[in-house]
Amino acid sequence: METMLRTLNFILISLLSCSSFAQQPIVKVKAYLGNQAFEEILFVCIKEQKLYHIKNDKIVKDYIISSSAYGIGSEAGSNKTPLGLHKVNQKYGEKTPINGRMVGRVFYGEIATIYTDNSKSKTDDITSRIFWLEGLEKGKNKGKEIDSYKRYIYIHGTSEEGRLGKPASHGCIRMKNKEVIDLYSLIEVGTLVLIL
Repeated sequence: METMLRTLNFILISLLSCSSFAQQPIVKVKAYLGNQAFEEILFVCIKEQKLYHIKNDKIVKDYIISSSAYGIGSEAGSNKTPLGLHKVNQKYGEKTPINGRMVGRVFYGEIATIYTDNSKSKTDDITSRIFWLEGLEKGKNKGKEIDSYKRYIYIHGTSEEGRLGKPASHGCIRMKNKEVIDLYSLIEVGTLVLIL
């Protein structure tokens, strides 16, 4: 009987710690936003190299991503990933096929080679879909020399899928091609994006 109670206690504690761990991204978002209400947000956690799609206080899905190999920062020309609150300003690639390579946000018919190992692409391909982000915090990610939108900070598909899960980009947030296509169908222009 005592062994069974200990086992049940262990299971209960495990379940509680799992559910509180699962809520951590939501807690972080709410702590950052303070009183600002939101129904839906994309939360990019640099430390975990994950993107969380949060809707109505629930994590709908999480995705493995890559932020910048150069670290975090907002300076123009730094190739770093900017922190803070953003929104999706524009979306591109609705008719681009999976793994389609875009140049200047336009698909010209080329399908990228997708590397599933640790290989680097020679061309730092932007593939499948693009969310172009606009910084919303003056002095942090919006304004002269630190403007996320003018720096062309995107969430986008990548040809370097094997390097996801660790910092590897040139400032943007990279995702798997199938996953960025799936997310594209769910996320509207104007959706908030928090990068921390």
